[in-house]
Amino acid sequence: MAVLFEIEHITTYKYANPVTFGTHKAMFLPRPAAQGRLIDWSVRTNPPSRIRWTSDALSNNVTTMEFSEPGKELSFAFRFKGIHFGAKGVENFPLERRAEEIPVQYSLEEWTDLLLYIRPHTEDPDASVAAWAKSFIASNRTSDVLLRMLDAFRDTFRYNAREAEGTQSPGETLQSKSGTCRDYAWLMIEALRRLGFGSRFVSGYLYDAALDGGQVGMAGSGATHAWLQVFLPGAGWMNYDPTNRINAGYDLIPVAIARHPGQAIPLAGSWFGEAGDYLGMSVKVTVQKLGDVSDPSEA
Repeated sequence: MAVLFEIEHITTYKYANPVTFGTHKAMFLPRPAAQGRLIDWSVRTNPPSRIRWTSDALSNNVTTMEFSEPGKELSFAFRFKGIHFGAKGVENFPLERRAEEIPVQYSLEEWTDLLLYIRPHTEDPDASVAAWAKSFIASNRTSDVLLRMLDAFRDTFRYNAREAEGTQSPGETLQSKSGTCRDYAWLMIEALRRLGFGSRFVSGYLYDAALDGGQVGMAGSGATHAWLQVFLPGAGWMNYDPTNRINAGYDLIPVAIARHPGQAIPLAGSWFGEAGDYLGMSVKVTVQKLGDVSDPSEA
């Protein structure tokens, strides 16, 4: 099944007086992958900017924008249209026998390639994240452990959207039992790494059909979203979204993958002026399905 979709991502910063702007970098274009294809994309900024298209060491698309004019407002309008491939309702997937129970037995080649995704990135001074991870091992079956962890986010955590930038430490999210999609994903990644799983952070967009009908959507829809991928021999990199308890990912459109959230920031840059000049920001993300595509070559 293929879906034709369009995404518009508009970010606006406002200032009390004219300020100058440093270089900004954005990650908004989906990654090159078998699950999708880009048809058209554009960037518009105000003030105008010099735009360059590059990629980082993990093959994420990066848009670099350089400004020469000051202003009291800085706006970015990112738009792209693409095709997303997948099959709905696919939650069961085959695993090789060496991946059916934890710890997963990665091959030497896999271990070499996955090492940076297996090794924990953050400190766990009170061992609370490690203890929380081990609490899900009622049985050693890989699929059971992953699903029980998803259930814990749904049943015992409270989604808490916030405007402040950055990602909480796994320990902070665990202690408060609340956070954003980035916080949830980062806690689950670091917990799984302590169980020996190769796990990586994913930033992107969530298509939610409920929004097309004006209904209340899933948490994270209508904004940039974050989840994680776990490498399971026999299945490959599998999506897990602890915010919405999704473990298939048909509606997830990946933009950037990373070892840690700091490598996958949707928009980052600098400005120069008085501290009191900054008045705030607004973000609007629209993910719209344009139709089903029976033959992608006709899109």
